[in-house]
Amino acid sequence: MTEVENNLPVLVTGANGYVASWIVKKLLEKGYTVHATVRNPNDEKKVKHLLQAAQKEPGTLKLFKADLLEEGSFEDAMKGCGIVMHTASPFKSRNIKKPMAELIDPAKKGTKNVLDTVNKAASVERVVLTSSVAAVFGDIKEFKKSGKSAFNETDWNTTSSAKRQPYFYSKTVAEKLAWEMHDQQSRWTMTTINPGMVFGPALSTSSRSESIQVLRDFGTGLMLFGAPKLTFAAVDVRDVAEAHILAASNDKASGRHILASDSINYMDISKTLKKHFGGRFPFPRFAIPNWMVYLVAPFVGLERQFVKDNMGYPLKLDASYAKKDLGIQFTPLKQTLVDHFQQQLDDGLVKRW
Repeated sequence: MTEVENNLPVLVTGANGYVASWIVKKLLEKGYTVHATVRNPNDEKKVKHLLQAAQKEPGTLKLFKADLLEEGSFEDAMKGCGIVMHTASPFKSRNIKKPMAELIDPAKKGTKNVLDTVNKAASVERVVLTSSVAAVFGDIKEFKKSGKSAFNETDWNTTSSAKRQPYFYSKTVAEKLAWEMHDQQSRWTMTTINPGMVFGPALSTSSRSESIQVLRDFGTGLMLFGAPKLTFAAVDVRDVAEAHILAASNDKASGRHILASDSINYMDISKTLKKHFGGRFPFPRFAIPNWMVYLVAPFVGLERQFVKDNMGYPLKLDASYAKKDLGIQFTPLKQTLVDHFQQQLDDGLVKRW
């Protein structure tokens, strides 16, 4: 493996995010100097865990203020950096009222702003972009229609739009723009990381993610009387962070990398948690029929079309290229879920009944 020199700083955008926090921690462990951008470096609650990591590890942390929608916002943070890891992008799939403002503009314009700055920063050799399997497919029903044994890194989401699956659309247009900008120059190289649903312990109680909310829902009783029949590919947050570092440090790594340890559904999660933590939590015991979810969908922030096109269908993603190209090995998903729920218990985010 050929490693990019670690005497140059690494820029991590959205550094206090769920995945990015782990990237920063692992980079600091390896002795890197990390330029971390956040919206407000003075918000102690949101950056405390990063500062604590920097105190314990051999690397050096420097915080910078940056805004995805502000042109030139990343210039100071990127000065002298050899690697840019662009992770900052909103993840929201429920109760979306203004998709352009909440999802699409921050994802697409943010990516453009970061890569415009990369084009001006002569020191940058490599970009690692955090994308998603949302850029690989739209609705889960497409898997059954495809006739494939699994989706892989050659597949693209062609069905989502600003009105239909706006989060999926935001990740697709952002990644496509990134590849377009990459192909228009020859100085820096790029790889993308396309994880499935990310689970695993968060480093901060202020971290926000759809998967964090899902695990919390299991502990608060929201799904006590049943869980929807929704399957998704999942991966450990620590593996996602490690994949970013592997993609950055190996100059032969290329292309898109699907990260998926396995495919699971809500009842699989329930069975795993119940087996480990016992019956003192309001874990769901039954799967809710699709027709019932369809009826209540608008009242829980879901579109009924989403229910029709995603619930009750199988899904499989092929992560073999990521294993081969990056050398990544995935944490068993059962261990990921146990670690994640235990962290929420330790932090007081869920309580025993």
